[in-house]
Amino acid sequence: MSENYTALYEQHKKAGASFTDFGGWQMPLKYESELAEHHAVRKSAGLFDLSHMGEVWVSGPDAAAFLDYALVGKLSAIAEGKAKYSLICNTDGGIIDDLITYRRPSPEEGVDKYLVVPNAGNAKVVAAALRKRAAGFDVVVDDASAETSLIAVQGPNAEAILLTLVPADQHALVTELKYYAAVEVGLTFDGGTQDLLLARTGYTGEDGFEIYVPNLDAPGLWEALLEAGDGHGLIPAGLAARDSLRLEAGMPLYGNELSTHVNAYTAGLGPVVSLAKESDFVGREALTSIKAAGVGSVLGQKLVGLKGTGRRAARGHYSVLKDGSLIGEVTSGQPSPTLGYPVALAYIDVEHSEPGTIVEVDLRGKSEPFEVVPLPFYKRQK
Repeated sequence: MSENYTALYEQHKKAGASFTDFGGWQMPLKYESELAEHHAVRKSAGLFDLSHMGEVWVSGPDAAAFLDYALVGKLSAIAEGKAKYSLICNTDGGIIDDLITYRRPSPEEGVDKYLVVPNAGNAKVVAAALRKRAAGFDVVVDDASAETSLIAVQGPNAEAILLTLVPADQHALVTELKYYAAVEVGLTFDGGTQDLLLARTGYTGEDGFEIYVPNLDAPGLWEALLEAGDGHGLIPAGLAARDSLRLEAGMPLYGNELSTHVNAYTAGLGPVVSLAKESDFVGREALTSIKAAGVGSVLGQKLVGLKGTGRRAARGHYSVLKDGSLIGEVTSGQPSPTLGYPVALAYIDVEHSEPGTIVEVDLRGKSEPFEVVPLPFYKRQK
């Protein structure tokens, strides 16, 4: 049994949530129906507690150069107010975590400031790795995960819901906020207006926002968002819906698709790695060799999408076969509530990874055909 509870635990209990352990946290799995929560996010809006995620602030004169060294992407190229998806890797190229980094306004001349957001179970590992890699850089690494909550509003009605809490003279900050960007905006709840960091990001394949809020204020903001969503179809959504939504969107989950035993090229995340940046970074030598060898393109395995042609869904760790021979393993799989057929992610040998290839998945003793398809499975209409 995990011992970590978010600041919104009582709100979840009051709403009738069933809980599950995730990354050492007791998190809401669902409230009434994971299917209803999934469809609400696709058609109207869902409210998520993501407070198990980490928040690590990096600031100082060398912050940009430090992150260029610590992560595989070129974080110094992020414009102020923007964000970038990246990876933190070991020296052998194995993925410690995938994370989003936001560049915030400089607090003073000559000082840069970033917010690095790791996954739940990896927050302490990432913070420790960043501190270790900070040696020799004029930078401060501050892990604020324990005192920060994260609430997400996701779905086509997310913007309308959010605007009901934002003062009218700040509406443009929300409506003009681009994807993978963040801004400080006033949110009115608990009888006052508080400036909070609002990001237009998400893990569902829909438009939506993520709000960083101090733990003490999280319950008030949660209740205010629920009230604001009344009439907009907003309902609280748990991890079950979050998982089916991210799978449809073809987004990897650390622990399923990503681990220290996987590299960026096998996972289809090669474009995230900036071998072109001038400075050295942890994992460069290994990743350069892995790419040069053609891993993930002509050698080894790669992550692919699988579409079931029958009704039964593949699940994690099920074997993938070709003509009866083992060629890979499913990492995530379930019936797609939106598309109406089974979908799965799997690592398979690259020679069988071309879209249109028919493979088989061993569904507990009975093999059924699945087609290799491009990712994502679902892409929202803009």
